[in-house]
Amino acid sequence: MDALRTRRSELSLVERTITRLKNNISPPQLITIVFFFLICIGTVLLSMPFSSSSGDSVGFLNALFTAVSAVCVNGLVVLDTGSAFSMFGQVVIMLLIQIGGIGFMTLGVMVAILLGKKIGLKQRLIIQHSTQSTSAQGLVKLSLYMVLIVFLFESIATLILTLRWESEMGLGRAAYYALFHSISAFNNAGFALWSDGLSQHVGDPIVNFIIITLFVVGGLGYIVIVDIIRKRSWRKLSLHSKIVILATAILSLLGFLLLFLLESWNSATYGDLTLSERIMASIFQSFTPRSAGFNTVDIASMLSVSQFLLIILMFIGAASGGTGGGIKINTVVVLLLATFNTFRGGGQIHAFERKISQDTVMRALAVVISSLTCVLFVTFLLTITEDMLEDHFLQVLFEATSAFSTTGLSMGLTADLSPVGKVIIAITMFIGRLGPLTLAFALSQKKQTSKIGYPEDHILIG
Repeated sequence: MDALRTRRSELSLVERTITRLKNNISPPQLITIVFFFLICIGTVLLSMPFSSSSGDSVGFLNALFTAVSAVCVNGLVVLDTGSAFSMFGQVVIMLLIQIGGIGFMTLGVMVAILLGKKIGLKQRLIIQHSTQSTSAQGLVKLSLYMVLIVFLFESIATLILTLRWESEMGLGRAAYYALFHSISAFNNAGFALWSDGLSQHVGDPIVNFIIITLFVVGGLGYIVIVDIIRKRSWRKLSLHSKIVILATAILSLLGFLLLFLLESWNSATYGDLTLSERIMASIFQSFTPRSAGFNTVDIASMLSVSQFLLIILMFIGAASGGTGGGIKINTVVVLLLATFNTFRGGGQIHAFERKISQDTVMRALAVVISSLTCVLFVTFLLTITEDMLEDHFLQVLFEATSAFSTTGLSMGLTADLSPVGKVIIAITMFIGRLGPLTLAFALSQKKQTSKIGYPEDHILIG
């Protein structure tokens, strides 16, 4: 009897401890923990011998790097996905991409609804933070819309790509390749089962159109897509949706024109391509640095100015709330509007007849500064750990930016990374996926308000 009471007391203590931990963990901290454990599970599975095509383990570090890249929907690889991993390993990578892209909490909401459970305030706050929504209202419906959008786009893309590749590789293999690349593209992961990415499809209009559509829709963000579906009118769209759509169109057009003009002089990339193939290659490569990670031309063979342009596009990234990375295009727009407003003499910052709060501007500034600091610091570390004998600074900067922005493009450095370099890039991918602000909030203490008011003074600027 005493033993039973002791057992119940111990269970009660464990339950109280778990409850206390749940109440004390903030949404950013919980998201960070979930991503970490998801990476651990992926690492264990990918390090198993049956995940390797050779039957021998790929090694803990290679498995860890691949798991981080998949969960963080990055696409940087130290091993060729198609040849180094068995079908089991590839399926594990595909599942990690799907969960990492759509969000663990979104899938959790779907399961909870199917089981008939209620979604509490704590869960809604976690969903709000993971989807970067401005309001906690309507998040359950948003989660359902997200799952529906993912299923719809990936299913249609899989069907079309299966029909396209069936004559080349048979129905079964074509369906598998179509599913893998559809999931990878929609989640902006950039994993491919061909060692050269999608270079062999550089002139294929069907493959180009499907892949571009997938990672553009995923990069726009679920909030924008749902907003478009619900309102179906430019005038009724939210300020966020208008900024994302317009800025995406402008940036993509500029990227296309610049890459087409620059690389047309480069025989190593566009030399053997027809005019239509050059146009398709330029369109593809203008979209893919926004966090997609696929490539139809050899990135290492591009001109240095084109590579630097890709670095800029990778750093900007996709839109908040989407599957892409980077500092987000809406962040850049907010800072540009604030800058132009300062040049005009200050006053209210606005766009499309809507005011932008000062708090939004400060958050945007914090994201840019912290992100830039992270990229430069990682670049500094890689120049030491990789022991470059020649001037490969642009290659190192490209790798650091690609890792942080979760893009997955590479000039060839990834496969040759040292063990320390792999760890650095893996950490960078993790930080880039969660975002500097999310990690800062997750690791910081509770907000403290200063009780001391200091006199204002001036600092010379410029």
